[in-house]
Amino acid sequence: MDDVKIGEILLAGDDETQSRQEKQVRTKFWPTLKRAVRQVPFSRDLVAAYYCAVDPKTPTRVRGVLLGALAYFVLPIDFVPDFFALVGFTDDIAVLAAALRMIQGHITDQHYDAADMALADNPDIAAASAARS
Repeated sequence: MDDVKIGEILLAGDDETQSRQEKQVRTKFWPTLKRAVRQVPFSRDLVAAYYCAVDPKTPTRVRGVLLGALAYFVLPIDFVPDFFALVGFTDDIAVLAAALRMIQGHITDQHYDAADMALADNPDIAAASAARS
């Protein structure tokens, strides 16, 4: 995947784009994570990023970057279709890693606390994540 495409995906977008992406992310995040958890090497960071993206206190640009990356993660249209074993989520991981790097100072301890609680409440996700480690 080239840098130009990642840059396009991670544009903050306008309010309408962010609203549409937030709705898609809220609807599809958990089911997609359950399918991908064995292939995503940073599940805790990903869940914390989700909570940062839906936090109204997060700056608009940061929310836009995260929502763009998370929308790419949850949407079925992809460079590498997610149903391909072992390589299906590699492009998603690249986009998510770039987004996390761009906004790393904005994910707070509260977001990580919420991620830890959510992972504790989803033992199947937590177990798959731990098995991968």
